[in-house]
Amino acid sequence: MKTIDLRSDTVTLPSPAMREAINTAELGDDVFGEDPTVNRLEEMAAERMGKEAALLVVSGTMGNLVCILTHCRRGEEVILGDMSHTFLYEAGGMSALGGVHPHTLANQPDGTMLLEEIEAAVRADNVHFPRTRLICLENTHNRCAGSPLTVEYTDAVVALAKKHNLLLHLDGARIFNAALALGVDVKQLTQSADSVTFCLSKGLAAPVGSLLCGSKKFIAEARRTRKVLGGGMRQAGIIAAAGITALEEMIDRLEEDHRNAKRLAQGIAGVEALSIDVGSVRTDIVYFEVASERITAEQLTSELAKKGVKILHIGPNRLRAVTHYGITADDIDIALKAIQDVANRA
Repeated sequence: MKTIDLRSDTVTLPSPAMREAINTAELGDDVFGEDPTVNRLEEMAAERMGKEAALLVVSGTMGNLVCILTHCRRGEEVILGDMSHTFLYEAGGMSALGGVHPHTLANQPDGTMLLEEIEAAVRADNVHFPRTRLICLENTHNRCAGSPLTVEYTDAVVALAKKHNLLLHLDGARIFNAALALGVDVKQLTQSADSVTFCLSKGLAAPVGSLLCGSKKFIAEARRTRKVLGGGMRQAGIIAAAGITALEEMIDRLEEDHRNAKRLAQGIAGVEALSIDVGSVRTDIVYFEVASERITAEQLTSELAKKGVKILHIGPNRLRAVTHYGITADDIDIALKAIQDVANRA
């Protein structure tokens, strides 16, 4: 029985082209700046994001942490959403390792924070307060239905940041999904930010790695921060090679994931025991709810796993499914049949 794994777009396996690129990659010592494959990937990433330079790190969590610790000193404050990945799922690294204080604001259903609330959160110059230093956005916003943040919203937050002499970091783990969903060049979403991260190992299907991008001066300092965190790698071209293939071959196909996510959402909408806002599904992430007292989200996921379909339950009644490379329209139909069988039997 084939397993249809919809838990995350991090479960992808590298494409045949990626495996070949890994096998034939030209290598050197990246700590010395001598790995040509890493250097090429970083140049490509910077160009894609409209930045001067880039730095390869092992994960999105490390990328966000490196950016925050490079931008902020101990005791300074970051404004970010209460549903953001950095706040919820990165082990409190900014506080634990950097002594940086998170100031959370409510994320709206579309992943934004209200501009007036951001401005109100900026601290006055007072010895009793931490200094506000940084604003963090997430695009697409994972916990807010994978919503893409628009160019207009991003630029408005950047303008607010500049007004108050603050910096802006963009957690763009799925930024290419956002650009495709909005029909814009990815640079329009990234070039005004002071730093941006994006993930190679989510929808782009590389086995490991993220890039952080910014000015040459910022990246030079971020390289030092990466070293402090143990992130200096040697022959990292075996990672970078798959990342180059991801940037060259895996971006346009994200549209297939978006179509499959909508297909899944529309099918779930027809299941009486489940509830979903189909209109909220704009990228590759599908959130839905159990609307019956006869079954919990945990029970639903357990029964689906027996049928070879894996999804995540993230609350008593809330579930998540993510489409990705390796999942076809036929797989979606098979998954929907299993979901209907389990939910209707409850």
